[in-house]
Amino acid sequence: MDIDVRGPRFGAAVTTVVLAAVLVTGSAWLLAWQTLAFLLGAAGGVSRSPYGRLFRAAVRPRLGPPTAFEAPGPPRFAQAVGLVFAGAGLAGYTLGPGWLGLAATGAALAAAFLNAAFGHCLGCELYLLVRRVTVRAE
Repeated sequence: MDIDVRGPRFGAAVTTVVLAAVLVTGSAWLLAWQTLAFLLGAAGGVSRSPYGRLFRAAVRPRLGPPTAFEAPGPPRFAQAVGLVFAGAGLAGYTLGPGWLGLAATGAALAAAFLNAAFGHCLGCELYLLVRRVTVRAE
């Protein structure tokens, strides 16, 4: 079942704010929250992530009906990519080296911002690339 494209973009906007706050404050706890949000989005799909639930409950009812839909696979894969970067960032913030926390969080922030501001999902593009390569390899 396809999903409303505005949901993942809303989630990316919230993620952008959270990750920017992590970089400003250096809060490992806040990054741990974002890592959990990515985990839930990767495991259950973006509609089951905390930001997807917030979108569905509080934002979508105030918007008009969706006009564009997308397959849930690419955004779910993007959540898994975000999970890897947030996990690496969390490891850097808690165990060191500190530059790893900053770099991984910064990379995740850049990807989230691209999706939120311009609707360009890097994780979704990576998903499509992986699919093309694996189909050719078979």
